[in-house]
Amino acid sequence: MEFVKMEGCGNDYVYVNGFNTKIDNPNELSKIVSDRHFGIGSDGLIVINPSEVADFKMSMYNADGSEGKMCGNGIRCVAKYVYDYKMIDKEVITVETLAGIKTLKLNVENGKVKTVRVNMGSPIINAKDVPVISDKEKVINEPVVIDGKEYGITCVSMGNPHAITFVDDTDSLKIEKIGPGFEKNEIFPDRVNTEFIQIIDRKTIKMRVWERGSGETLACGTGACASVVACVLNNLTDNKVTVKLLGGDLEIKYDTDENTVYMTGPARIAFTGNIDI
Repeated sequence: MEFVKMEGCGNDYVYVNGFNTKIDNPNELSKIVSDRHFGIGSDGLIVINPSEVADFKMSMYNADGSEGKMCGNGIRCVAKYVYDYKMIDKEVITVETLAGIKTLKLNVENGKVKTVRVNMGSPIINAKDVPVISDKEKVINEPVVIDGKEYGITCVSMGNPHAITFVDDTDSLKIEKIGPGFEKNEIFPDRVNTEFIQIIDRKTIKMRVWERGSGETLACGTGACASVVACVLNNLTDNKVTVKLLGGDLEIKYDTDENTVYMTGPARIAFTGNIDI
């Protein structure tokens, strides 16, 4: 099977062209290719498929084989893949995901995609739609006890569920111990991605993320978007913010008039190859 290994801010996936490669069990394949010792090594698998309602369809799978609805870093790489490999020659494209159709604007330099701006759509903050179990209509800085410690969380969905909590220092965070407690807490019926946010100033935040099904990753595009929404809801930042992740920076704008989130960031091909499956 031919593949392309790509990354956006260090959030890396194995990409397969579903137009010419048939995959019978993508959930199992994702577990195989994601293994960093016996496989290719990645945060998951993304298959680029035909769509009846958009230019392309993105099907994404986490490292544990579970299917995800949306990946902000992953969808930017989809845009680079289809443009750089001449599957399309437009600089504004649409991509179907389980979280809806996303519109992407490609920044092309010397015939190659450098960065991509994604219209990520409207954030979902109603608790039952995130989903998070709560007696409140919206979970904004509400207390929750995880492994005996109380955190204030704000819950936002950008097509997949996020719990955002604010910390004093992300560098010293023992995320590998804290993350699983959030992910598997009973108040999150679909599990949850958890963002730990340090406020630098009104225009800058630092973020570490524990992704359901993958553990800590170097970046999470939907998580960065959800985090900026949470910052605005808690009046901690302006609505245009640089999000500093372990793998690089993303520019997030939450247009409150449109109730729409825009994400701009890089996409890069790491290497290409073939794997026996």
